[in-house]
Parts: sequence; structure tokens; C-alpha cells
Amino acid sequence: MTMSKSQDAIKAYEIVKALQKRFVDKLDDLSAKYGENKKFQEVNWLRNNGVYGGGNRFEARDEVLFNTASINVSQVHYDEDLTKSLQSASAISTIIHPKNPNVPSIHIHISLTSFKDGNSYWRIMADLNPSLENMEDKKIFDESLKQISKENYEEGTKQGEKYFFIPALNKHRGVSHFYLENYKSEDKQKDFDFALEFGKKVIDTYINIISNALKTRQTFSVQDIKKQLDYHTLYLFQVLTLDRGTTSGLLIHNENDVGIMGSLPKFVNKKLLISWIENMEEVQKTLLEKIISSIDDNGVINTQTKEKLAQVVRNHYKNNPDALKYQASGTVIPNTVNNHIK
Repeated sequence: MTMSKSQDAIKAYEIVKALQKRFVDKLDDLSAKYGENKKFQEVNWLRNNGVYGGGNRFEARDEVLFNTASINVSQVHYDEDLTKSLQSASAISTIIHPKNPNVPSIHIHISLTSFKDGNSYWRIMADLNPSLENMEDKKIFDESLKQISKENYEEGTKQGEKYFFIPALNKHRGVSHFYLENYKSEDKQKDFDFALEFGKKVIDTYINIISNALKTRQTFSVQDIKKQLDYHTLYLFQVLTLDRGTTSGLLIHNENDVGIMGSLPKFVNKKLLISWIENMEEVQKTLLEKIISSIDDNGVINTQTKEKLAQVVRNHYKNNPDALKYQASGTVIPNTVNNHIK
């Protein structure tokens, strides 16, 4: 894989790789302590055979501890393409869905977009996603976000609450949300330090939350599993019909579809998805109908299903570009797709 030559891209890649290793190591430790002692497995992918970079992801193999889990790092760059104003995009994007419904899921995304004119900006997200709400977990997570983000906390939570709201269902995905789009200050080094420390703090806080949950909430009911299934269905619904980052990744290229779909849980409630069709905007009803038809009646989301779903979402927005206005956003709408085209 050809790495970017830009100093900012090199530093950003070092940060996202360090965060990836930190998270994988800590989750592997939990697998050894509470699960099957199976380490996360690395999967690599290349952008244009590596000419424009690529990435790797570590996928969970412990089926006692995890429903599904993926920790993705990528760096796409255009050093050799003089037609592009974008220099590089370096990112860590991760979702952990524990198997125990008492243990909350987490989503984290930290990325730096750099341009050849020297400008750059960060995208920083973290949200706690429990199937069964626990107010103490939320309190711990919120306090951690407040400590690490300091003067950015109010803006981050404001954007997060907006981004993760699902208009069709009149509810949020998750209970604690933080999102900074197009973030930069006057001090570039300070921004690099903030991205690294934010990622470390959120990872460590989540590990503490789920370690406690795995120790103290080992029993659960059939009803709890049903609630988890319905919540995972809501998660898939939000990712495939609203999540701008997912859609942008699919529209930019088709070389990492399974990785981009790594946030999807293993099972969903197909009947529940069908019941939400009537809530959608007219053009988005078509999208949801095609999503539903791509999922078997048993609700299993396997690799083949992920590939089908990726193509459904990609084709929908290529054929209906105006429908992108229904995608989630904070207070600023990112220009991700155009950055990779122009």
C-alpha cells in the first residue's frame, strides 16, 4: 500500500493506528478474561490496488463476547493525482456490538481530511448505544466526554443530538452523542493532540463500562434478547437510511463494501423494518423496500447480505442524488464525496 507523503497525513495515520491498536489490545484482553480467548483478526483492503492507499480492519472472532465488532483504519490519498484538490483522508471508524444485551454498543469515528493547499479539518464522533438503557453507564460516558472535550462539549453534544436523531421514528440512535464536523482551531498541533486524547479517553471509558457490565450483568431474559434484536434493527435502519459517512464511503468507491458495512449487527427483525416503511419520505420508501428485500426472512446479516446492502444504498443515491438531503447531519454538512471527485 502506497502511503501518503504529507506530514499531516503521516501524523494522522500514526494517531488512528495507535488508537486501533489500543482498542484491539484491550478488547482482546476482555476476550481472554470473559470470552473464548480469541483475538481480533486483521483484514486488509486496497484502494485502486494500493495506488491510492487503503486500510485494514480488525474483526471480532469471539462469538461468546461479541455479536459483531470491527475496528477499521483507512488512509485514502491522491498524491499522484494532480486533478484532485484532496490530498488525503485518514480515519479510524469502529463499532462494537457485544452479545450480552446488558452490555452497550459503541461507535467511534475520528478522521482528518487534508487538502493540497495545506487546509485540513477533523471529524470526531463518539456515541454510546445500549440495547437496554443503564443510566449509570450514560452518566459515566457523558462525564468522560465532558472532561476530554472541555470547551467543545456543548457544540459536540448539540451536533451529536442532531446527527443521531431519526425523524421517521422520532427517536435517537443511542443515549449519548458527540459529533464535531469540520473541526479545526488556530493551533494544528493542538488539534492533533485533541484527536488522539479524545480517542484514548473514549476507548478507555468504554472498556471500563463494559468490563463492569460483563462482571455484574451476566444474566438476561428472552425479553432482553428481543429488545436487543429490535435495537439492532433500529441501528441498521439508521446506518443504511441516514448515516452520511456510510453513504459517502459507498459512493466514493466499491473496494471496501464489507468493511464499510462492518457496523451492522448479525441479526435484525425484518418485520419491524417493514413496519417503518410507511414512516419514510416517498423516495426513501423505495430505499427501505430494497434494503428489506436484500435481507432473508430469518434476519441474518452475513457477508453476502452486506455486499447486497452496500450496492442497494450506492445505487439508490446514484439514481436519486436529491435524496441525499434526507441524510443525517450536524450543523455543517460535510463535502466528503465531492472532495474525492474534484
